Order: sequence, then structure tokens, then C-alpha cells
Amino acid sequence: MTDAAYDSPRDPGRARRSPRADGYRMPAEFEPHERCLIAWPTRTRAYWAESYMLAQHTYAAVARAIARFEPVTVLARPGEGLEARSYCGFDAVDVVEMPLDDSWIRDSGPNVVRRPDGARALADFAFNSWGERYVPYDDDARIGEMLAGHLRLPRYASPMVLEGGSITVDGEGTLITTESCLLHPSRNPDMTRDEIERELRNFLGVDKVIWLKSGLGLDEDPDTDGHVDGVAAFIGPARVLLHMVRDPRHPDFENLSENRRRLETTDALGRPLEIVELDLRSRPVRLGGKDLVETYVNFYQANGGVVVPTAGTADDLPALERLGKIFPDRAVVGVPTAAVGYGGGGIHCITQQVPAGAATPARGEG
Repeated sequence: MTDAAYDSPRDPGRARRSPRADGYRMPAEFEPHERCLIAWPTRTRAYWAESYMLAQHTYAAVARAIARFEPVTVLARPGEGLEARSYCGFDAVDVVEMPLDDSWIRDSGPNVVRRPDGARALADFAFNSWGERYVPYDDDARIGEMLAGHLRLPRYASPMVLEGGSITVDGEGTLITTESCLLHPSRNPDMTRDEIERELRNFLGVDKVIWLKSGLGLDEDPDTDGHVDGVAAFIGPARVLLHMVRDPRHPDFENLSENRRRLETTDALGRPLEIVELDLRSRPVRLGGKDLVETYVNFYQANGGVVVPTAGTADDLPALERLGKIFPDRAVVGVPTAAVGYGGGGIHCITQQVPAGAATPARGEG
């Protein structure tokens, strides 16, 4: 049971109101969206080095691809809005200037939750730049407050550190995450597993948390400690797409096989999960001294479409054809994104959906 007012995990003397108590729940990504948010590339030296211009072109290509299916709002640092518009196309996207530190809105930004009547709010978790790997991150820590004002939605603030790429939900009470990320000591070292689950229930309206072992290995996902969006995604009610490898010699074989075993369970409504395996990945692509591999599961589910990271190799076509069969009612569009991989992520990492619903003008609590 979840009380209307509950003790904050890091401030036990202060009772907080939860989104769940007010009737909110996070919708699934496969549900209808009002729009998509994308943050324009930042930290030119730390992330992109000589690939910064390529990163700008790539982010713009992703924005234009998603704009085929739903409105896109690009967040750019003050003074960089015109540059973002020129790359994306003046008529393709909306651009809003806002102080930013990083280019990964999925992780730094809030999650939008919704009530049955369509009212929406922001479930805004704390952000510490993946365990303070990149500093400063003051602006990103405040992005939820700024977006609450821009979107005119109430905001609930949680003191728990959580990145959006570390979770996937079905909109019906089930959440999947990884132990490697959420239990990492750089996130919430003073919280127990049960306390983390309780905060997820209270802020995202979930009833069941399924813990996978890990995301991809550190060689492919060094910054996030294994986000779930590199290996799994809800693609429908009781339906999960799972990244797999078949070669027992592959360094991720054991962990991914364990992930599959843990998904052999039921969702919050008691339905057995259908596990749809995708065992395709690209051959390495060399960029900026790095060998980059696309896993094809870090996609974005837009309204009527799936925008997929590709590598620009012959491996892409079989992956897109396979995804076309998995998503027969959506157009599958590939965008070459090696530059995003060079910066440390994929298409899902640089996007965040705003689910469709009625606007909520009242102020939130938190």
C-alpha cells in the first residue's frame, strides 16, 4: 500500500505528497505522445571533440525523423537556438532556449506521469550526472523545474537519483530496471533496494518492479553502469523486446542470458511476459579513435513510428527488417547515429516523450 503522504527516503522527518497518491502513473512509451523533447549537443570538448559538428548533424537528423510522426521540441542553451533551428530546419521543430549542461534529456529530464482523466504532471527525480562523472551539472539538476514552467505542468520532486534511461514501464503498473545501475553506489548509496522500489512505486505509479541483472558491459556502456534502455524495452502490453547475443564467448552473453531468465515472469496484472528477442548488432564502426557498435534496441517509439539507431553498415538492413516485423503497425526508420554513440548513447538516450493528455494548470506539490 502507498500512503497519500509518506516519508522522504532522504528526509524521514518530512512528509511528501506522491504522484501516485494523486492518481498519476507513468504511461508507456508506446502510448500516444503530445511531443518529443531533444536536448541539443553540449560539452563540445568532453563528449564530441572533433566530432561535434557531426553530432549536431546527427541530432538534427534524429529530430527530423521523429518530426515525421509527432511534434519535436529541441532544447538549446541560451544563444544556440538559431544554430539548432538551422540544423534541424526552421519548419521541422520548435526550439526553446534553456540552460543545459548535457545532451541526454532522457536521463537529466523528468518523466511525465498522467491521471486517468488526462491530467499530467512531472515526476522529477534528482540527477547527479551518472555518479558525478561530468561536472558541472547544476543546470541539468534544475531542468525539471524549468520544464515544469515551460510545459505548464505541476512538478513532484524526489530526492532519489534516477536517470530515465534506467527504466522502462508498461503503463499498467510494471517497471523493468537493472541492478547494475539502480543499485550502483554512485546513485543512492544510503537507500536499500526496498526503499528504491518504494520511491519508484510512489513517483511512477508502478506495482511491480522487475530487476534485470545488468545492461551492456562497461566496454559498450561505460558511463551509465548498464541502463536498461540498452537491452530491453516494453513494446506493448505484457510484451518486452530484449537484446540478446548467441555467442557464449561474447562478454555480455552470461548477463543477457540471466536477464532473459528474470523476464520469464508475469507483469503487474498477472499476465506472462512475451519476450521478443533481437539478437542483431552491427559490426564495429570506427569514429574518433573508438570502435562503436549499434545494438538497435536503443530506439524511440514515436506516434506511428520507430526511429532506430543504425551504423551505416550492411548489418542495418536485417535489423530494420526484423524490427519491421516486430512493429507491423509502425513505420521503422533508421538514422545513422555513430556520432551519438561516440558521445556515449543512442537515440533513446537523447529523446524523452511527453505523453498525450489534458494540460494541468495547477501547481504541484513536492
